[in-house]
Amino acid sequence: MDVGQPTLDQLRLFLAVVDEGSFNGAARKLGRAISVVSYGIVALETQLGVTLFEREGSRKPVLTPAGKAMLAQARAVSDDVDALIAGVRNFNLGLEAELGLAIDVMFPTHLVAQVLREFQMLFPTVQLRLYVEALGTIAAMVVDGRAELGIAGPELVAIPDLEREAIGEVELIPVAAPDHPLAQLAAIPPGEARKHRQLVLTDRSQLTQGRDFSVFAASTWRLGDLGARHALLREGIGWGNMPRHLVQTDIATGRLKRLALPEAPGLTYRFHAIWRRDCPIGPARNWVLDALRNRLKQCPDATTPRPQGGGA
Repeated sequence: MDVGQPTLDQLRLFLAVVDEGSFNGAARKLGRAISVVSYGIVALETQLGVTLFEREGSRKPVLTPAGKAMLAQARAVSDDVDALIAGVRNFNLGLEAELGLAIDVMFPTHLVAQVLREFQMLFPTVQLRLYVEALGTIAAMVVDGRAELGIAGPELVAIPDLEREAIGEVELIPVAAPDHPLAQLAAIPPGEARKHRQLVLTDRSQLTQGRDFSVFAASTWRLGDLGARHALLREGIGWGNMPRHLVQTDIATGRLKRLALPEAPGLTYRFHAIWRRDCPIGPARNWVLDALRNRLKQCPDATTPRPQGGGA
């Protein structure tokens, strides 16, 4: 049996009757005459070849099995059209259709999660692409257009195509497992740390390939994942600098020990927001930047760095 194609207006009449529980209520909600609502439902039923409501006597309209089966799909169609209209309206007002966000792996993840939870409620029509990378990869992604906004760490190489704005910092501290040779020394003499393997983040970007961020141990293992480095540190495989907010629980429970290195007792890891100079600034990007900056300033675990040297 052929089924006609219902109009969006007919579907919305149908949903209004369901939501309001009566034809009169639907007419009031939509600002239509009850005869228009009634005619629209009849026309919809005729097109589909089914009865959507039981209308016996003076009872309120009750969904038939066919009406119940159609309800979820009708809502999905209506919601999709509403989203389309909202997206076009926002686009006409300057709101981005999508936003690529690249964030340095050292940035506190729980702050990113808080910001993005609010973002999805405030900007439901903006498609977000989130990348978490290290060092020069953030700048590379912004330069080649994969991300419209980057939250990058210390600048490894000057890139004239990018604008930069300092937004805050975290403290990196040297740590090792309690059974690591450095952790067992009562006092670490100058130069001793250079004799032991340092676990460092590798830069996967060709833009800054071969550049190191304060790495001074003779032996290094380079990892592209902060979580992997965290796990290796806890196994005593080497020593390395970690964001204080990530290891403070390990230190409190004795799984890691903070090292009092004379060369590098702590390190300031500064974050910069970066974007292309030729990329227009939209309201979604502005909101994300402001929110990340403000969250970082309010985070007690990320605001007491020591301006010393060290190794990332």
